[in-house]
Amino acid sequence: MLIEFKRPQLEDKEVLSEYFWNYPSRSCDRTFVNGFLWSRFYNGGFAVIEDTLVFEDELNGQYSYSYPAGTPENIKKAILCLEELCREKGIPLALHAVTPDQFAQLEQLFPGKFQIEYNRDWADYVYESEKLATLSGKKLHSKRNHVNRFMATHDNWTYEKLTKENVEECFQMALLWRKENGCDDDEDKNEEMCVTLNSLRLFEELGVVGGILRVDGRIVAFTMGEPICEDTFVVHIEKAFADVDGAYTVINQQFVQHECLNYKYVNREEDTGAEGLRKAKLSYKPAFLVEKGMVTCVEQEKEQ
Repeated sequence: MLIEFKRPQLEDKEVLSEYFWNYPSRSCDRTFVNGFLWSRFYNGGFAVIEDTLVFEDELNGQYSYSYPAGTPENIKKAILCLEELCREKGIPLALHAVTPDQFAQLEQLFPGKFQIEYNRDWADYVYESEKLATLSGKKLHSKRNHVNRFMATHDNWTYEKLTKENVEECFQMALLWRKENGCDDDEDKNEEMCVTLNSLRLFEELGVVGGILRVDGRIVAFTMGEPICEDTFVVHIEKAFADVDGAYTVINQQFVQHECLNYKYVNREEDTGAEGLRKAKLSYKPAFLVEKGMVTCVEQEKEQ
């Protein structure tokens, strides 16, 4: 079976975004921006199979596929095509970043045929946008104090939207952040920084929304994201200078307050298993997590 997967390009944005929007999920993986920016690091490509959108990832010789975006009828056809493709390649079929809702649908289409192993490191943190904007309630009292302390310390702070007029200044801040955080000596940090810089370089073409925090006219933090479905906005990137106490807390709150209140939820992506990041994301008291796991075929396990 000949299925050609191609690395996503900017000209593919409309087609891919249409599939994601028509068959929505609150998972941060289901966006053109993430698929486009991270594809080079996962040898990723996409194909339209039986009128569904499927991504192929290859990492260290291990292949896996995204859950097809399409109608249930076409998803079933696409899964059968992927099974045949994997048989021809001599590899087991594996579907990555599958959510509980997607697995429930898969179980209806193929009862008892597949199994899933959830990975806590992949789970997305989803918050109520109003709570992130107001930081109201006892549970977020310390965050509210952090914001108030920042505003009392820096009376000359401002928030502004990312625009073509200020994006170059933001890009220079990101370069300095990369230098200060030793990204060149850490492969994971370096990859993330490449994604960040490309997001800024192409922010108009990608259609992302960004926000900037200044103190005394200097950019000390910025963030970027996009809507992923009618009720959820995803924050892809957030950077702040560590020596400006409260900058992360304030850019988080101000960005949601100015750009995200038309959405019920804000997805702040996964923690990738990093202990400090997990603690920080949990401290904002998520409304729920979007669990994700790897799906394999039960029959394959038995054969092995």
